[in-house]
Amino acid sequence: MRQKIGIRREDMYVWERRTPLIPEHLQELRDRHQLDVTVQSSGRRVFQDDEYRAAGLPVAEQLSDCPVIIGLKEVPLDVIERGKVYVFFSHTIKGQPHNMSMLKRILDLGATIIDYERIVDDAGRRLIFFGNYAGLAGMIDTLWALGQRLAWEEIHTPLERVRQASGYASLAEAKAAISEVGREIRASGLPTPVSPLVIGVTGYGNVSRGAQEILDLLPLTEMSPAELLSGTPAVDPSRPIVKVVFKEQDTVTPQAAGKAFDLQEYYHHPERYRGVFAQYLPSLHVVVNCIYWEPKYPRLVTRQDVRESFEVGKPRLRVIGDISCDVKGAIEVTVRATEPDDPIYVYDPSRGTTASGVAGAGPVVMAVEILPSELPREASAYFSNILRAFVPQIAAADYSAPLGACGLPPELKRAVIAYQGSLAPDYQYLEQHLNSA
Repeated sequence: MRQKIGIRREDMYVWERRTPLIPEHLQELRDRHQLDVTVQSSGRRVFQDDEYRAAGLPVAEQLSDCPVIIGLKEVPLDVIERGKVYVFFSHTIKGQPHNMSMLKRILDLGATIIDYERIVDDAGRRLIFFGNYAGLAGMIDTLWALGQRLAWEEIHTPLERVRQASGYASLAEAKAAISEVGREIRASGLPTPVSPLVIGVTGYGNVSRGAQEILDLLPLTEMSPAELLSGTPAVDPSRPIVKVVFKEQDTVTPQAAGKAFDLQEYYHHPERYRGVFAQYLPSLHVVVNCIYWEPKYPRLVTRQDVRESFEVGKPRLRVIGDISCDVKGAIEVTVRATEPDDPIYVYDPSRGTTASGVAGAGPVVMAVEILPSELPREASAYFSNILRAFVPQIAAADYSAPLGACGLPPELKRAVIAYQGSLAPDYQYLEQHLNSA
C-alpha cells in the first residue's frame, strides 16, 4: 500500500522561506519508496511551486488528504487537523509558554507530534538539525552588526561593507565578500581603538562550527581563555582579530572551593556550579553565543554583568551575537527575539529597555530567531538531505497502533512528543506547563 505525505508551507513567519524537503529529494522518495507526495502551494518558499511541478510532484492549496504532514516551524492553531501526524520543530520540550496553546490543540484533536529536535541516537546526540546554518548566518549578521555599530561610533573599518546574511544571493557570495574584507584588514589593519579586535565564541558544536567557518575567513590570532585573562594580547598587525573559543570549563566553576571541574557532573548537577564568564567581558569586543541552554544551567551573561560593565568607563563590548537565542536565557539581555527585517537592538543596561538599530548606550544584541532562513536555499538542501533518510519510516508507521507497536525505530520514537492526543511517556512533564499556561 502506498503511503501519502504532505509538505506544508511555512506561515508562522513572514521571513521563513525554507522547506523541509527539496524537489530532487521528494522525487527520489516518490520513485524509490513508492510514496505519494503533495506539496502545499507557497508564494514565498525559496523552492518555488514550479520547481516541484517540474519534478513531477503535485502542488495543492490544501493537504487534507495527507495523514502525515511534514513542515519546519510551528503549526498555526487554526490549521491543525484531527488525528494527523505532524513532523516539525515544535519548540515545546522546554515548556515554552508561547507554544503550550499549540500543544494543547494537538492533544485536543488527537493528533501526533514528531519533533526534529528530539530525533537523537542512543547517546542523545541530535541526528537532524540546521545548527551549522544558524552559525553561518549568525556570524555573518554579527559581523554586519559590528561594522554598523563601529561606524556609528565613527570608527570606520572594512566590516562596514559586510551585509546581513539575507542580503547575499548565496552563501558562496557571502563568503567571498567577507574574504575580501579579510584581505583588506590583513593589508591595512584596524583602527587603534579596536585593534586587536577580540571576538569570543561560546560552544564547540554544530552552531559554533558554522560560526567559526565564517570568522575564520578573517585574519585571526587564536587565543585561549586563560591567555585572554593574562592581559591585552599582543598580535601580529596583519592578524588583528583575536578568536577565543570558550568551553564549559571556561564559563563555570564548582561552587565548592578547590574542587576540579567535571563535565559529566556539570551536565547532571549544574546546581553545583556557578557562572564565571563575566570575568572575560572587559576583554571582549564581541560575544557570539552558540551554546545549548536550559534554566538549570548558570547564565553566561546576566543583566547585572552588562550593567556593571557599562558603569565603569567605556567598555570594549560592542555586540552580542546570540545565535542560540534563548529569550532571557544564557544571555539575559536577549530580552526579545528578532526577525531578519529588524534583526538587532541596543540593550540599555541602566533601564533594561531596547531600541532597534545600533545607536545608544549598551551592547547591540543580534537575536534573530530563524537565522537559517537567511540562507534559505542552501539550508533547505542541507536539511532535506538528512531528513530524507527518515521519511520512509515516518510514512510507513502504523499510527493507529499503540506507540510501542507503531513501527517507528527508536530514534524516531524518542521524538514523539504527543501520540494520538496524549503526551508520550518521556514528555509527561509537559503536563505541568500545559496546566500553568
